[in-house]
Amino acid sequence: MNPARSMAGLRLWLRKLGPGLITGAADDDPSGIGTYSQAGAQFGFAPLWMLLFTYPLMVGIQLVSARIGLVTGHGVAANIRRLYPRWVLQPMIVLLLAANTINIAADLGAMSEALRLLIGGPALVYVPVFGAISILLQVLMPYPRYAPLLKWLVCALFAYVGTVFVIAVPWREVLVGALIPTLSLSRDYVLVLVAVFGTTISPYLFFWQASQEVEEQRAAGFGGRLEVERAREELGRVRVDTYLGMGFSNLVAFFIVLTTAVTLHRAGLTDIQDSAQAAAALRPIAGEFAFALFSAGIIGTGMLAIPVLAGSAAYAVAETLEWRSGLALKPLEARGFYAIIVAAVVIGAGIDFAPIDPIKALFWSAVINGVVAVPIMAVMMLLAARPEAMGPFVISARLKRLGWAATFTMAAAVALLVYTSYA
Repeated sequence: MNPARSMAGLRLWLRKLGPGLITGAADDDPSGIGTYSQAGAQFGFAPLWMLLFTYPLMVGIQLVSARIGLVTGHGVAANIRRLYPRWVLQPMIVLLLAANTINIAADLGAMSEALRLLIGGPALVYVPVFGAISILLQVLMPYPRYAPLLKWLVCALFAYVGTVFVIAVPWREVLVGALIPTLSLSRDYVLVLVAVFGTTISPYLFFWQASQEVEEQRAAGFGGRLEVERAREELGRVRVDTYLGMGFSNLVAFFIVLTTAVTLHRAGLTDIQDSAQAAAALRPIAGEFAFALFSAGIIGTGMLAIPVLAGSAAYAVAETLEWRSGLALKPLEARGFYAIIVAAVVIGAGIDFAPIDPIKALFWSAVINGVVAVPIMAVMMLLAARPEAMGPFVISARLKRLGWAATFTMAAAVALLVYTSYA
């Protein structure tokens, strides 16, 4: 086999990975890591099946959002604004902005605490540093250079795959937990179930991937609705990108649950509130190397996730208000868009300095995400089936089944959350 040809083929294949890979990786943000760590620490291997169950649902709804952006040349919010009354869209965007800002606060706090664990010093000092770096990267770096940087940040997630190789894993028990669903109506188990579903299928991911597909086409010199032949070609790329991106996301989540189940759960440390606490608890059980990998992963994934959280909020607000939007535009060309990015990060950082319980804030962020996800998913499914929006590229029957299955699963998760909160 010719090595040069093999490398050229690999580079061509890697170029197909973009919005789907980044979107999937951003789903494993520090607050998501905290959720998966809590699941593994509290219930051992029992939650592993959830990551296999949610994978096809996550793929389905993300394919729908990517398809909307690619085919129409507009993001999710812009399409909803064009085809539905404003009162349908506006409450969703307000709730999305609130949830994303709280999530940014949680991620900045977890990253700062992880850095404190690694090098010492007061965690709050690092909050504005991480916030400023994130803002500067998004505002000052041109999109053609910024997008590859996000791809490289995906590598931070390999830290959670690496931790498995420095601890002893009972693989038979892992297979049982992954392949045989454990069901329980206990309040704690239902809360973990809802949290895992809500973390895996989040509204900000829909807006981000759709808008990034638009950005990719603009960067390639195409604007607006694509011609039929190019759209067919690009849809093939989107499928590969999304299947692999969401697969990578769930694989990493699987390893986080596995790592904390083997270490924390077996040591009786079941009350884990966030990702930094999970990293600290790993140190005396799994050793310095596993601790360092886990902590470094929190920082790396946060640097990937915060731009996605702030950017998805900015796309949603700008498209709703009909402002110019896009990371490829310069700040003076899209003032409102970039102002939302800056405001979301600054307010998120401010929350970390406020006398607010971050765990409760994150819980309410998950509640808001779960509540707002259901109507957004339902409207997306209706939109993606409308010929006046999608032309000849309305979603297939198979994708329709997957998307609606994801929507009804999230609706059931929200119903369970309400039931367990008041039972």
